[in-house]
Amino acid sequence: MTMRPFQQVDVFTETPYRGNPLAVVLDGSGLSTEVMQHFTNWTNLSECTFVLPPTEEGRAAGADYRVRIFCPGRELPFAGHPTLGSCHAWLAAGGTPRGEHVVQECGVGLVKIRRETNRLAFAAPPLIKSGPLPEEDVERIARGLGVLRSDIAEHAWCDNGPNWRGVLLRSAEQVLALRPDGAELAGLDIGVVGPRGKVGVAGARSEAGTQFEVRAFFPGNNGLCEDPVTGSLNAALAQWLIGAGLAPEHYVAAQGTALAREGRVHVERDPSGTIWIGGASITCIEGKVML
Repeated sequence: MTMRPFQQVDVFTETPYRGNPLAVVLDGSGLSTEVMQHFTNWTNLSECTFVLPPTEEGRAAGADYRVRIFCPGRELPFAGHPTLGSCHAWLAAGGTPRGEHVVQECGVGLVKIRRETNRLAFAAPPLIKSGPLPEEDVERIARGLGVLRSDIAEHAWCDNGPNWRGVLLRSAEQVLALRPDGAELAGLDIGVVGPRGKVGVAGARSEAGTQFEVRAFFPGNNGLCEDPVTGSLNAALAQWLIGAGLAPEHYVAAQGTALAREGRVHVERDPSGTIWIGGASITCIEGKVML
């Protein structure tokens, strides 16, 4: 075993312990998949990442580093808060990008990350699957969320690595009131979003600086889990909602409210059509781990 540099980072928040925590092992060289998965399970966090040198192909394409992303029980090809948190930790540890953007190599390929005044933002990777959900899925989700089928205003596949199914409810208040049925939703990754005001490109009413409320439910070791703040889901939701004219090109989503967190996800579609998902990150623990 070797002592390796380590940070625990809180992502999508400017206030420590109000976002989504991430364990980052800054030197994953020589570790097997089994060791990475075991350590991830031990941290008891939603995700843990291991930073590695880019592959030869990745470096040739501009990658600054490679990251492997794990959640309890499985490895993920991409996830949003691990992308921002890993980049924050890499920069804090002295990493220097070769170009204008930081370029991360991961399971879905290369992801660009830009540095903003007080936060980082990643370019949303392309959706693997999009379009409306099957009606039987929508009806099952309605039952599992405890809402009427008519309360689901819109729905879509939001698959960008994690296999999210997205549903739009009619209000943020409905989203916050959900008490989902884990047995009914077993095996599904569900993203729920609701506006603070009227749905539409004119923009939802801003309340405490946010225009939408988001919640994310997914299968865990002990049944259905809720993620505090979810970058991959917000990226996919933004591609769907902006593309369908259901959200403005710039907005801020709140997530984690139901878990006493204060996650804030900044969404922007730039003139080229790229959607950027941004948030602040804070290092809460720094040291070494034996692996």
